[in-house]
This record gives sequence, structure tokens and C-alpha cells, in this order.
Amino acid sequence: MAEPVYLAVIGFARTVFAGLGLKFDITGSEQVPRQGGGVVAINHTGYLDFALSGFAFLPRKRVVRFMAKKEVFDHRVSGPLMRGMKHIPVDREAGAGSYQAAVDACRRGELVGVFPEATISQSFELKEFKNGAARMAMEADVPLIPVLVWGSQRVMTKGRKRDFKRGHHIRIVVGEPFAPEPDSDPAQVTKDLKARMQVLLDEARRTYQGQPRDAEDTWWIPAALGGTAPTLEAAEAADAAVRAARAAKRRARDVEH
Repeated sequence: MAEPVYLAVIGFARTVFAGLGLKFDITGSEQVPRQGGGVVAINHTGYLDFALSGFAFLPRKRVVRFMAKKEVFDHRVSGPLMRGMKHIPVDREAGAGSYQAAVDACRRGELVGVFPEATISQSFELKEFKNGAARMAMEADVPLIPVLVWGSQRVMTKGRKRDFKRGHHIRIVVGEPFAPEPDSDPAQVTKDLKARMQVLLDEARRTYQGQPRDAEDTWWIPAALGGTAPTLEAAEAADAAVRAARAAKRRARDVEH
């Protein structure tokens, strides 16, 4: 791989994760195509999902170009690194351009990473999927590659303090790629993708070796599994309230200007 910036960042990440004592358990890397484009669909439970999931592709000597918000590229430190790794900026004001850039990258033989849930799931269940990943794969005529990360929420996630205590278990499962027909219904392909990722999620949880540190450490375990994480319905209601508040702020700013 002629990826000097990407490989340097990977080396740095390895050092950091080793310092944190993260215990990786990755299966399914052999499913990753050795060449050709693809859309990598990843679940989203923590801020490190993009970095952690990328390790599943290294045995096949592949790297993933992630779609990330434009503000990250504007930062004086992260910006040069993101551009050097050839990630794809997402401008929320001009989403069509970002989408087309991702499709073009797939057509060039790149693997493009997306989070179909769009934002972190605070219930640690799969949220409703957006259909962008399906549409991208169909338009570029490349396979969808489902990836499931479990355990990252224990290190860094939304609404919780970072936990850099040593030894968290990180479970990553790569599923079988599947190629939707170009004239498929994006909604149906998205439904299929989510069903496949649910199977991977069930497998990841079943084989996860990490345990609560004490009787109070159950916040990262879904309510359906006896944990104290909010239910999917409660988490979605909280997300909706946050979106409504942000929309109200935007309207207020527009009125002021």
C-alpha cells in the first residue's frame, strides 16, 4: 500500500490502542475484497468506530476512505491528516457534491466507509438506517460490506466521560459483501443491509468477552439485554428533542439576520 500518511496514522493508532490495552477480536477480514470498490457500512456506538473498524481491513491490505463532516477537514491539525488519508469531506450545505465524490471514489476502486445510522446510537441498538449507503453502492455498481463494531462505546461515546482504563474488549465482525442490482429499490436494499447487520450485532454480543467492571457498570449494555442503556424508543425521542432544539436555534438566527 503506497499510503504514507494513512500508514503513519495507523501506526500511531496502534501505539495509542496498545497503551490503552484494548483487546481486539476481529473476524471476517477474509470477506474483504482484495481489490475493487465497495461501500463499507458500519454501525455507530462510539466516537472511535471509524478508527477501530479500519483495522479489520488491514489483513487484506486495504484502507477505507471515510465520509466525515467538513469541519474536521478545516481544522489545522486534523485537516492535513484527513486530506492525506484521502477521506471524503461532507458539507451539509452541499450534500450532493459529497455523495458524488463518494460514488466516484467507489468507481475508482476505493472502499468508502459510511455510517447508515448517521449519528451515534445511545441505546446501542441499531437505529433507523438512511438509504445513502444503498444508493451509493447501486449507483457505483459495487458491493455493500457490512461491518459491526461492539465495545467501542465503553471507551468514548456520546454523553459519557471517556474511559481510558486499560483492557476494554473490542469485537469487530465483517459480514459477507453483497451487491444490489443497480435497479433495486434503495429502501429494500437498506432493509436487507440492516437485517444483515443485526445478525452481525447478535454475533458480536454473543461472543463479546468484556464484562461490567462492577454492579454499576451496566450503562453500555442495551436495555433488552438487562443493561441500563436507554431503550431504542427513549434514545430516539431524546435525539428528536435535540434536533428540534437545534432547528429552533437556526430559525432564531435566521430571524436575527
